[in-house]
Amino acid sequence: MNPILSIQNVSKQYETTLAVNDVSLDIPEKSIFGLLGPNGAGKTTLIRMITTILYQDSGTITLHNIPPKVDRSRYIGYMPEERGLYKKMKVGEHLIYLAQLKGANKATAKQRTQYWLEKLAIQQWEKRPIEELSKGMQQKIQFIAAVIHEPSLIILDEPFSGLDPINANLIQDEIFELRQKGATIIFSTHRMEQVELICEHIALVNKGKIVLQGTVKAIQQAYKKHHFLVNFAGETTLQQQADLFEVISQHDQQATIALLNNAKISDVLQHLLSAGVDMTGFREILPSINQIFIERVAQTA
Repeated sequence: MNPILSIQNVSKQYETTLAVNDVSLDIPEKSIFGLLGPNGAGKTTLIRMITTILYQDSGTITLHNIPPKVDRSRYIGYMPEERGLYKKMKVGEHLIYLAQLKGANKATAKQRTQYWLEKLAIQQWEKRPIEELSKGMQQKIQFIAAVIHEPSLIILDEPFSGLDPINANLIQDEIFELRQKGATIIFSTHRMEQVELICEHIALVNKGKIVLQGTVKAIQQAYKKHHFLVNFAGETTLQQQADLFEVISQHDQQATIALLNNAKISDVLQHLLSAGVDMTGFREILPSINQIFIERVAQTA
């Protein structure tokens, strides 16, 4: 898949702190890409360099669908974790203003503002000041502000913060729809369950460096421990079998086993059936992104 954004050998230092250290990363076009890392890992600095809020000390950042020497920030939508809204401005006026800053004429800015207010069912707030909105409502306005100019690259930093489950699902659906329409989304969050649900590719940053990257499925496969969940009917107690599997835990008609010595799944299944186990389910347990995140950060501490 072709990259829309290429980051090559990028570094950024603040006095004695090397915040980003020789990072190279390609963001595939029309993907939802998770940018992960613990606090202070360098994610925010990297995002600010992508959006040209900051400039790198070395290396290159290229957005591939814009001409050379054109300001790439006009082609990027950025939703920061810290809200950047003018609290005294009215919602509609604010969104029109922000759309115009990104290059839309006034008529187009008005049309897109109405479209998004209706799409997110908040048109009744159009003439209210930002400061009168709840935290969750301001988050929805911040989301609109990031996408109203129809950018090809959208960066969302903790987009579900402050949202109830209904509105979180609403924004999630909009993210999928934007990708389907051709946008690329960089998604930064500490909530790993959302990463597994939303992202296709991820990169883990720690201490200013990329320590893990790839597709979610490939990374889970690389870190799997050959554990399997066995479900069964009736009163059954599984016993460890030398050279086949070890029983890790067992309760409520299910057991977790670990294959030993590269045992074949077919041999394990044959043994369980021969032992009279009335199996109702058998599946591999893949590690969660949260488990992998904790393990990889500990390895690079």
